[in-house]
Amino acid sequence: MIETVVWIVVGLAVVGVYLSWTAGRLDRLHVRMDAARAALDAQLVRRASVAVEVATSGAMDPASSLVLYEAAHAARQAEEEQREVAESELSQALRAVFGDASQVEALREAPGGEQAAEELGAAVRRVPMARRFHNDAVRAARALRTHRKVRWFRLAGHAPFPLAFEMDDEPPALLADRP
Repeated sequence: MIETVVWIVVGLAVVGVYLSWTAGRLDRLHVRMDAARAALDAQLVRRASVAVEVATSGAMDPASSLVLYEAAHAARQAEEEQREVAESELSQALRAVFGDASQVEALREAPGGEQAAEELGAAVRRVPMARRFHNDAVRAARALRTHRKVRWFRLAGHAPFPLAFEMDDEPPALLADRP
């Protein structure tokens, strides 16, 4: 009888340690996902800020400046539920404005334009990488959260289900190609 109780206690201890380890792993995935989201937010804000600076620099024609400024301003001011759409529209505006080599050259030839073009190029190249890191972290957390043991024992607690950030993040080829 005592031997059976000892084995039950040992079994429960092993299950408890395993569940604790799984909960810790899930917590680390949530922390990684939060850090990746913060990095993505920083890159999106940086891209929008540089786009606003370029649009207001006077180095581009007024129509292109207005299109770029409005899209960048909308991306910076967007509420969370509209953010993906606003960021996608900024990506489209960047491709529309800088899809023409003459526009890129006009920006580069303006005073301070070379540096502005390099900053904008770096900002548009970093957004897809940051989004990929975030979505990879979300994918890993989702995979673990779909396991039965996580659902049955409620190891995720009250954390919201992770959502990927889906947006059009293709950079303008003429800006993104420069190192």
